[in-house]
Amino acid sequence: MVRQWQQLLHGERYSQSWSEALPDFTKLAEAFGAKGIICKDPKDLDDAIMEMLDYDGPVLFDCLVEKHENCFPMIPSGKPHNEMLLGDASTDGAIQAGGAVLV
Repeated sequence: MVRQWQQLLHGERYSQSWSEALPDFTKLAEAFGAKGIICKDPKDLDDAIMEMLDYDGPVLFDCLVEKHENCFPMIPSGKPHNEMLLGDASTDGAIQAGGAVLV
């Protein structure tokens, strides 16, 4: 999500938003006594979600998506809910000085 904000609202000025060295979140979950589930393929998503829902305890669900995929809708800083951005909407001027101080 940080990368998305930097792409759409901050002129593609990227900082600290991606690492090729992400941890193995399933092992991290297990180290804390939780269940770790990873889903790498969309065809496995329904089964992975059911496994998560059926588990009686905490679960960390790592769902891998294409790293340049964005998540919509989103609300820019300082904007009301009725000005949320949708996937096909322009982001030019979506963040103003008042909202920029919040990011």
